[in-house]
Amino acid sequence: MLSSYNTPVAVGPTSPQLGAMSGPADSTAASGTGRAGNCHHIWLVTGPAGCGKSTVAQHLASSLNLPYVEGDEFHPIANIEKMRNGIPLTDADRWDWLTALREESMRQISSGSNDVVLTCSALKRKYRDVIRVAPYFNTGVSLHFIYLSADPEILLKRVSGRQGHYMGANMVQSQLDILEPPQDDETDVIRFDVGRPIDEVKAAVLQKVKSIVEEEEA
Repeated sequence: MLSSYNTPVAVGPTSPQLGAMSGPADSTAASGTGRAGNCHHIWLVTGPAGCGKSTVAQHLASSLNLPYVEGDEFHPIANIEKMRNGIPLTDADRWDWLTALREESMRQISSGSNDVVLTCSALKRKYRDVIRVAPYFNTGVSLHFIYLSADPEILLKRVSGRQGHYMGANMVQSQLDILEPPQDDETDVIRFDVGRPIDEVKAAVLQKVKSIVEEEEA
């Protein structure tokens, strides 16, 4: 039942919650209060800058009372400074960041959460593959990419309207230049067009997630 989800917590690399997350929880805690112990999900909301990852992920986490891991908060200072100065990140800049997000997602689950919501641009397939390692040695953990896409003009307009964010509008094109949209054989990907009103997108994503969980619990 969806009512068994935990209270959402936004977690960053220096969050005080991290101290309580080292080491696995016991089997009772990990199973939650109304979910089978072998049924856990990582809901990774992904897509280029301006697609609405944080907005959709926060809505999902709040609606289902899930912990929320904001990927941007795990970037090292060096990465943030590069992006703030309009310098695109390289593959080397991203490896430790991706690994940290993967480990934090599993830490949330091992500490007792049924599921976790995560944001990460995951622009290339090999970036997504880094996160895909998470369920390999953890029976009962499923990873779902919620891929948000829109026309470049829409993304640019949205990023241009941001205030105080290090990801400037000049970075949108650099992300689109390296973007590798998920292919059909990436069967863990759920796709959503975010060119429509954001409330419609949030409702559609929430309904899809609920339906997946309900099918597994039926």
